[in-house]
Amino acid sequence: MQNIRHDVVVTGIGLISCLGSLQTTWSSIVQGKSGIKLQQPFAELPVYPLGLINSQPSRIDNLTQKILLATLIDAKLQIPLLECGVVIGSSRGCQATWEELIVQKDGHILNWLETLPHQSAIATAQYLQTNAPVSAPTAACATGIWALARGYELIKTGRCERVFAGAVEAPITPLTLAAFERMGALASTGCYPFDVKREGLVLGEGGAMFVLETGESATRRQAKIYGKISGFGLTCDAHHISAPKATNGSAARAIKQALERSNLEVQAIDYIHAHGTSTSLNDRHEAQLIKHIFPQGVAVSSTKGATGHTLGASGAINVALTLIEMKHSYLLPCVGLINSEFNLDLVTQPRKKQVHHAMCFSFGFGGQNAVITLSK
Repeated sequence: MQNIRHDVVVTGIGLISCLGSLQTTWSSIVQGKSGIKLQQPFAELPVYPLGLINSQPSRIDNLTQKILLATLIDAKLQIPLLECGVVIGSSRGCQATWEELIVQKDGHILNWLETLPHQSAIATAQYLQTNAPVSAPTAACATGIWALARGYELIKTGRCERVFAGAVEAPITPLTLAAFERMGALASTGCYPFDVKREGLVLGEGGAMFVLETGESATRRQAKIYGKISGFGLTCDAHHISAPKATNGSAARAIKQALERSNLEVQAIDYIHAHGTSTSLNDRHEAQLIKHIFPQGVAVSSTKGATGHTLGASGAINVALTLIEMKHSYLLPCVGLINSEFNLDLVTQPRKKQVHHAMCFSFGFGGQNAVITLSK
């Protein structure tokens, strides 16, 4: 058996999406189902396709608590965890609460300190009763992978033996919908990644958390191991507020960084979980990147056609689903894709495949690029 003492391994996963828990999300996507429905949560705005968990938008504090408890149960850990690091990110944070405050007419003001962007990380740390480092990264849609990379660093540098890392997002608010609509980025009927008729992104709610720990710690407590983090790449080009840079930009450097830190060649990658937002620019940019860096061909899919785009949490959700794909040796289909615009090996039906090394991509506004390599 491979010596994993010095590896950073994943021993617990908690996930909630518009399709439900980790297991129900996985099984639904295998069946080609989507949790996206036409909804009108705000009377002043039109009907949109949305990935709502319930009939009304979720609150980030409730989502954080549910995902945290699911992660603890899956990892078979109990509080207190006094020396456990925490890295929980969000790109929108408590924005929904701020919007509610603006339109309140009764003059009621809640404790402002409980609505700051780091609230999910703070709530997680308080529940775990930890005295270890606590971080709340935000890097637009790259936030989830950024959080995992920071958790990896905390363990590799000896700061922590175990870290709770991930991202949570409750982005369905009037301002967020209006902003994406004004940009022309919102879909009108659904999410169709890499399809010739893709319309734009569909907002979704949810998040994922992970227990990261040293291989030695996992072995000592006989924990199940989903896989290990082999490396990551983080770059930012600040090229444009929303448009990605060309093929030779910093997104390509993030991919190459992740490969170098993982000590892997491009040929070793069996699968890529793409960012796959279903917007015209992102999908074209990502397809060009993959063709440029992986000319030998590699299996590719995106699950946003099933879950919607959870913004800062999307990378964390992608990592969770990729680890389950590796566990079952089964690739998830790109739900919503009928006719591809791109000459890629896109997974359109569930595919049996041994995955030893996989990569997850996240590309955010402002030129934020995050790539992570997972190994079996």
